[in-house]
Amino acid sequence: MGNDLSGRMTRRRLMQAGTAMAAGVVLGGGRQAHAGPSANVLETRVISTQPQYYHGWPTVARRRNGELLLAWSGGREGHVCPFGRVDYMTSRDGGRTWTWPRTLLDGAIDDRDAGVMETAKGTILVTTFTSLAYAPTLEKAEESKNWPAERLAAWQAVHNRLTERERQADLGEWLLRSTDGGRTWSARIPTILNSPHGPIQLSDGRLLYAGKELWTEKKRVGVCESTDDGQTWRWLSEIPAREGDDGSLYHELHAVEATDGRIIVHIRNHNRANDGETLQTESTDGGKTWSVPRTIGVWGLPSHLLRLKNGHLLMTYGYRRPPFGNR
Repeated sequence: MGNDLSGRMTRRRLMQAGTAMAAGVVLGGGRQAHAGPSANVLETRVISTQPQYYHGWPTVARRRNGELLLAWSGGREGHVCPFGRVDYMTSRDGGRTWTWPRTLLDGAIDDRDAGVMETAKGTILVTTFTSLAYAPTLEKAEESKNWPAERLAAWQAVHNRLTERERQADLGEWLLRSTDGGRTWSARIPTILNSPHGPIQLSDGRLLYAGKELWTEKKRVGVCESTDDGQTWRWLSEIPAREGDDGSLYHELHAVEATDGRIIVHIRNHNRANDGETLQTESTDGGKTWSVPRTIGVWGLPSHLLRLKNGHLLMTYGYRRPPFGNR
């Protein structure tokens, strides 16, 4: 989910602006409970070698050996299209240079989002989900007949690779594993739920994934866990909704474990109360139960949470109104 800015700037400029904003994070602005320090922008740089594509929803992680891992939804025409795939590249010099992008997954329909992490055992995990969000756009284009013939044919060619029944069966939330440093990868593993940046590892060794069921009737919001290094996943608990909220309007969660053992989860909220703000819920029993979500006074979404070496928690999020950017 998110705002498509491609109508306001070219795709190349969008990519350059997005990279620049990611490199120069500023804490502050909006309605915040606590003012943060300003950050000096040391450098902005474009690292993509494929400016013709829309780069969707990237996640970066650092391995224990210092290598940087970057995964995103690549090959895209735009924010909503059928061409998404999971692309991946790495850097061994702190981000100064990067390997050529590698496609880890290119399914029959749109592959969106991409989370990435390294587990305590050295396994690399990349998350994604499949989507038919492009289908209504294609249907309208076929009815209006106002698209260039070449573009319409390309969309139809992807869509018609599967029958309708096969397309529905291909919907899911997925994870790819590599146990050899990224040289080879597993087939898709179902993860029950999804969120843009994937799971985290807890101090007790479990992998915890906060997110949302996308293709079920209930669309539960909660957490699942893995105790076998990401090979299998089981539902752990549901996160309650605030009084008056529709839990199906909670999206794109991300978790972090604080130094005191609490697990903190941020939620993208689209209920009328605090619409567009980030909500926070906490667990003090390893994820079995959760507090009722509350607003933290930050307008913007979705949130990514990171625990720094000194124990402080860093929240980064999208600011989706003028002057736009990341904070």
